Amino acid sequence: MHLMYKNILFFSFLLFVSLPVFPQTFSVAAGGDLVSRYIWRGINVNDAVNIQPSLSVSYCNLTLGVWGSYSLNSNNTADDNYAFSQEVDTWLSYKIDAGNDASVTAILTDYYYAHAGIKWGNFNNYNDANGPGAHLIEAGIILTGTKSFPLILSGYYNFYNDAGNNAYFEIAYPFDVNNVGLTVFAGAAGGSKVTPGFYGTDKFNVINLGVKAAKSVKITDEYALPVSVSFIANPRAEIVYVVFGISL
Repeated sequence: MHLMYKNILFFSFLLFVSLPVFPQTFSVAAGGDLVSRYIWRGINVNDAVNIQPSLSVSYCNLTLGVWGSYSLNSNNTADDNYAFSQEVDTWLSYKIDAGNDASVTAILTDYYYAHAGIKWGNFNNYNDANGPGAHLIEAGIILTGTKSFPLILSGYYNFYNDAGNNAYFEIAYPFDVNNVGLTVFAGAAGGSKVTPGFYGTDKFNVINLGVKAAKSVKITDEYALPVSVSFIANPRAEIVYVVFGISL
């Protein structure tokens, strides 16, 4: 199986390096976020400030991107969570427009954690005698509602290198109040008795509830800095977080 995923990444790369011959449908996006701590789907990945760069290229409705998260904490010891922020995710998505801003997006995400000390090219599966490999691969589907009812439904399933095949489901609704963009969300894990540590539960549980507020703070007449504050609760872990973010 690992050869198949190597081929997927290789042919995706070949596809996108050839796309500039079609400039009218080809685009590149780059950016980054600075967050006060790294919370993912209600899970506390890292307590420190993290920088999270991203880069993507798109052709028509197909997008290939990379996203990373790196802790700014210089204390790298076995007693803290520093290592878990050394993350590089590669994703490939295809979006189908349904009209009036509604869409369906299929996404494939490859999670790679450099701190594990496994070479990026190692795709051995969890049941391989040579080790677990460096990658965890997830398939997802995102349903986005219309402009007048922008409800977002999403679901994700670990199908490679997770013996428990953990799943996550989320519902979100964005709206504006006094020029502040708000998004309320609720997420739940399907649970796994084989690998319950992935989302912290061995059965279906709500693990991610909250609201995110985002606005642009005027810096000059020509530039405004996007900032956000998120209140996140994990009912399963009985813990809450407040996260501040800056986007560039």
